[in-house]
Amino acid sequence: MSNRKYFGTDGIRGKVGEYPITPDFALKLGWAAGRVLAKDGVKKVLIGKDTRISGYMLESALEAGFASAGVAAAFTGPMPTPAIAYLTRTFRADAGVVISASHNPFYDNGIKFFSTEGKKLDDTIELEIEAELEKEIDCVESKQLGRASRITDAAGRYIEFCKSTFDHDLSLAGLKIVVDCANGATYHIAPKVLRELGAQVIKIGCEPDGVNINENCGATDVKALAKCVIDEKANLGFALDGDGDRIIMVDHEGRKVDGDLIIYIIAREALRQGQLKGGVVGTLMSNMGLEIALKKLGIPFVRAKVGDRYVLEKLVEKDWRLGAENSGHVLLLDKTTTGDGIVAGLQVLAAMVRNDMSLADLCSGMTMLPQVLINVRLSGEHDPLNSTTVKSAIEQAEKQLGHHGRVLIRKSGTEPLIRVMVEGSNQHEVQKLAQNIAAALTA
Repeated sequence: MSNRKYFGTDGIRGKVGEYPITPDFALKLGWAAGRVLAKDGVKKVLIGKDTRISGYMLESALEAGFASAGVAAAFTGPMPTPAIAYLTRTFRADAGVVISASHNPFYDNGIKFFSTEGKKLDDTIELEIEAELEKEIDCVESKQLGRASRITDAAGRYIEFCKSTFDHDLSLAGLKIVVDCANGATYHIAPKVLRELGAQVIKIGCEPDGVNINENCGATDVKALAKCVIDEKANLGFALDGDGDRIIMVDHEGRKVDGDLIIYIIAREALRQGQLKGGVVGTLMSNMGLEIALKKLGIPFVRAKVGDRYVLEKLVEKDWRLGAENSGHVLLLDKTTTGDGIVAGLQVLAAMVRNDMSLADLCSGMTMLPQVLINVRLSGEHDPLNSTTVKSAIEQAEKQLGHHGRVLIRKSGTEPLIRVMVEGSNQHEVQKLAQNIAAALTA
């Protein structure tokens, strides 16, 4: 991604009001994307967003840009990212656009694109859009300008799609489920899906006000969810992130079930049902416990670079179906084209119902190795990874762990952070080593 000026691992993202997340840039981005996409005959795009207050500003600017390039835009209103991927296909739109910064705070926002097949745009197309952004904006003739419209039944269509991925012979009757929608784009979707499948649903994080998205709730902070599950004596809890492409679950005792455990449960169930094709793709961040547990089942496992787009690339390369990041991005290509928190959660629920097992029981076949992740915020232009002190701390940690652990240091593709991950067999040891590296990064 180093040759890119704007696009990161998940579209264009940043702080609202600071370049490039400004109305003038969004307008030009719409124009540039319209120009590039129109080369392939694109005439209509879908535009969805999460619940951030800045979404109103950005969708208006994007629409103006698309219109100036001769491309029509259809608005869905607040809608999960995977819903836009699905709706782009079903409406036969030529492309889809999502205005969201996913799990980031409300003051950030971002813009990402889907192809007509509901997949993220190829790198080559994103680079073409970047090249177009360097040109002066112009406008098609008046009679060729794009029109704007609104899709009124988008939520209902997506709800029915989610339900269709859950086995018709199964029901969620008798299950009490707490759903935390992060005050984000799934607030009017996820509770209805689970209720219509028979579950008793308790909602939290379902009152978006434009600024409370991901605030002490959702997939990045499951403390409130865990407490609610225990207080309500629920069977389990769902936590989705702001745009609904991630899911983290908690069992009846409030214990966290992350993307590694979720994909393990889904892969093992697919194997039991005779429906597993190939193996599982994880990332460099995936817990070694996942690799060990899948090996015991005879399920192949490979790692991709961090980022769901790279998991998808590896799945396509190997013609496999199942992949995940431990952060909660779960890709099920036999169900849909992109990470979908609701759909992934439904597959775990299907395994629970089919086997008459609790979520905790389903997790018992996999032992997570102690893994410590520390985020160090970058400041200024200085790259601390070039520091001899940092390099020494990393070398010392790798030497101490030997073959019984891993050290991974990487820059985030979505935030100004350096992520420090240390994994091994001893919790105290990996915690200390991670803290030593983090301290060296901030020295």
